[in-house]
Amino acid sequence: MGDVVWSSVVDLARMIATKEVSPVDVTRAFLERVAALDGTLKSFITVSGESALDAARAAEADLVAGRVQGPLHGVPLGLKDLFNTAGVRTTGGSKILADSVPAEDATVVRRLRAAGAIVLGKLNMHEFAYGPEGLNEHYGHARNPWDARQARVAGGSSSGSGAAVAAALVPFALGSDTGGSIRIPAALCGITGMKPTYGRTSRAGVLPLAWSMDHVGPMTRSAADSALVLRAMAGYDPADPTTSVLPVPDYTAALTGDVKGLRIGLLRPFFMDGSAPDVTAAVESAARALEGLGAIVDDVRLDSVRHVAAASFAIVASEALAYHAEWMRTRSADYQPDVRERLKMGAFVTGVQYVRAQQVRARVRAEVDEALARRDVLLAPTTPLPAPVLGQTETRIGDARTDVRSALIRLTRPFNFSGHPACSLPCGVSGEGLPIGMQFVGRPFDEATVLRVADAYQRLTDWHRRRPPLA
Repeated sequence: MGDVVWSSVVDLARMIATKEVSPVDVTRAFLERVAALDGTLKSFITVSGESALDAARAAEADLVAGRVQGPLHGVPLGLKDLFNTAGVRTTGGSKILADSVPAEDATVVRRLRAAGAIVLGKLNMHEFAYGPEGLNEHYGHARNPWDARQARVAGGSSSGSGAAVAAALVPFALGSDTGGSIRIPAALCGITGMKPTYGRTSRAGVLPLAWSMDHVGPMTRSAADSALVLRAMAGYDPADPTTSVLPVPDYTAALTGDVKGLRIGLLRPFFMDGSAPDVTAAVESAARALEGLGAIVDDVRLDSVRHVAAASFAIVASEALAYHAEWMRTRSADYQPDVRERLKMGAFVTGVQYVRAQQVRARVRAEVDEALARRDVLLAPTTPLPAPVLGQTETRIGDARTDVRSALIRLTRPFNFSGHPACSLPCGVSGEGLPIGMQFVGRPFDEATVLRVADAYQRLTDWHRRRPPLA
């Protein structure tokens, strides 16, 4: 069973359904891998080994009886530890919720279980999802499996999800994305991370960071896997009034491998111009590869994105403090210092600044919509640099010095701001052998086209199949 952990979600589901492999053996193989590697990676906060094996035995009994629950029958997954799980603690990566045990699953967790998925446990994260590095002083910092010395961040805030999928501790995971928290760890860990359109997936039962910018989505090793998982979890939920009533398409059916005639806008100013040379070269190479498949690529600029950092801060800081106000009053000392300081900053955002930020947001959304009116997807780097070293606070990109936190979030945050779907996938490696990620951005609720282009690129390349040295 050694290599089964490297099987795709699509292949695992097929092999289980055809009884080539047993759900019990598959689950046990992943749990053994967690036991062997997670002491170093620190990607899990809670491992639910016994309940996972119980669910796997039930899945196997159903198979023998001819009952298949759904498209993910018997396939294990990991959950970022802000998704509520009935009877299993949901900590938010915090000391404050260390003993919090929900009575019900989050909607997306319930839907994935209904599709047959088996929860292996809860994954590490930047405390309360408030940081792009993925650091956690309470449960340990998740480590990037692409650095054999274990000296680099996995990216955040879904750090455990990124590290666990990259090192094959789980075949797929769920993450959340408020400023890039699915796509940043996907890029730094060399996996595929899908942030759906705002309102495509329910956030009921998911601990919030900023309600108007939070998204939840799958983290997998391929676009094909993301297509399968996203369909199982997406759709309207009366418990989340922000979810859309639009029907959920069969994303897998959109993966034709054909991108001939599709129009791709390469976001060069701000995105490419502010990235490290290795990153720029990898994304430009990917654009040429897509042109070779028949896509039409042109350069695009989004002038309004230069205002996103300040406006996004006003929205996220104030919405985050609104959720945390009581704990900040009674348990401030229990937050890790960087999160506590950012929450404090929310008190200095005025109502006028919040309204002005929402006006900027409408402008950014309109400009992205205008660019996509003439193109099918936009293409940009996901992060302007590969994974930084743990504890590194500053970095140099070209001739400019910047803080690591701002750099990591710079290119992803505009599309949380606008709410458009965006998928990060690997497109190269740096001179140090670290993954480089690019992101495709699509029209609202057109995840199908985003995944179609990502899948076509992955059929042509093998970046997503490469295994990190730790694994």
